[in-house]
Amino acid sequence: MLLSRTLYRSVLVAMGLIMVSSVTASVSAEPSLERQKELIHLVKQDCGACHGMTLKGGLGPSLLPESLRNKSNEVLKQTILNGRPPTPMPPWRKFFSEDEVDWLVKLLRRGIG
Repeated sequence: MLLSRTLYRSVLVAMGLIMVSSVTASVSAEPSLERQKELIHLVKQDCGACHGMTLKGGLGPSLLPESLRNKSNEVLKQTILNGRPPTPMPPWRKFFSEDEVDWLVKLLRRGIG
């Protein structure tokens, strides 16, 4: 009976650790303040080159909050990371981490001042 209680407790602890690690993994980390400034600059300059310097649209569509309302965060994230073949939208995966893209999507939804 003692062995089964010990085994039972070990299984419960292991299950708890798995649950905690899966919840922690799903929460994205915010970039440092310095990196946030870099990312905002990249959005305004690099993205602005196609989406308009005020992000109201140009070669690419508007990136203003009201224009993004009907798009899911996942669609926006995948578009940033992988681009949109065969459009001019390039993949940005080599420049941004997934956490940074999650942060950028939140920023675009709020609007960049």
